[in-house]
Amino acid sequence: MAKMYYEKDCNLDVLNGKTIAIIGYGSQGHAHALNLRDSGCNVIVGLRKGGKSWPVAEKDGFQVFTVAEAAEKADIIMMLINDEVQAEVYKKEIAPQMKAGKAIAFAHGFNIRYKQIVPPADCDVFMAAPKGPGHTVRSTYVAGKGVPCLIAVEQDASGKAYDIALAYIAGIGGARAGILETTMDEETETDLFGEQTVLCGGVVDLMRCGFEVLVEAGYKPENAYFECIHEMKLIIDLVNKGGIAAMNYSISDTAEFGEYVSGPRVLPAEQVKANMRAVLKDIQDGTFAGKWIAENKNGRTFFNSKRAQLAKHPMEIVGKQLREQMLWKNDSDLDTASN
Repeated sequence: MAKMYYEKDCNLDVLNGKTIAIIGYGSQGHAHALNLRDSGCNVIVGLRKGGKSWPVAEKDGFQVFTVAEAAEKADIIMMLINDEVQAEVYKKEIAPQMKAGKAIAFAHGFNIRYKQIVPPADCDVFMAAPKGPGHTVRSTYVAGKGVPCLIAVEQDASGKAYDIALAYIAGIGGARAGILETTMDEETETDLFGEQTVLCGGVVDLMRCGFEVLVEAGYKPENAYFECIHEMKLIIDLVNKGGIAAMNYSISDTAEFGEYVSGPRVLPAEQVKANMRAVLKDIQDGTFAGKWIAENKNGRTFFNSKRAQLAKHPMEIVGKQLREQMLWKNDSDLDTASN
């Protein structure tokens, strides 16, 4: 079993006298900043001058500075802006402020793993990665709970990087749920793999194919949406709570039988795993990272065209229409703040 840490293993006093700069005030940024402050930490926020998050952070009671100013004032710098802009922001505004003894932290290892950011050897480098969206990191903290987190120390210049990382995660509430020990390489590669093959890429394509097959066979798009997309959350909630066994306990025996006889026909294991191994190889050898970095440097033409194409797909149009008629249409649970 991987090493796990909890509140008893963390000492928040390690952060006494230290200033933590949260770079970015979007979904994760606002949650980290608010939770750390509520845990008694000294928190400032670093943002782009004139950005729309600046007045939001000020309204929440934080001292807000430019990224360079915040990095200069901070002992611990947490990077919570988008992966694709971190390297440029680091090189222009943070690198000049990286004095010996400082720590820089990340919630995802992408830029460290692919060497887009290379901190000085005399600084600590660690990862504190909640396994949940920012609004959940905040809401569970307020409720006295927390979101499980990953911890990794890439560089321990001070000899105290682990203690600092554990204290930081305790400050955002992660130690209440559990902290899993990993490395930044492992987190980056498994995170990208999970997103691409299962959670985002795989699930979205599976839902889209199911929707299209039913509609092409003459069934109403609304029925296709409910059966292949809307119910996905209901099923995953069961899995999240008690595993596949809990899902099978809750669904009908007919559905469970269909799982056994038809699932392998749709997703033949050996072919699917061969395709997944090819994706994993691209992640491990940097092919995917190179494509994503180049995409951002070249105006995101492919990315933007695919996003626009998805917005016009009937499953998105029908889904939007159905959700607008549901009782929870005004639910504001999703955090829409930007960095």
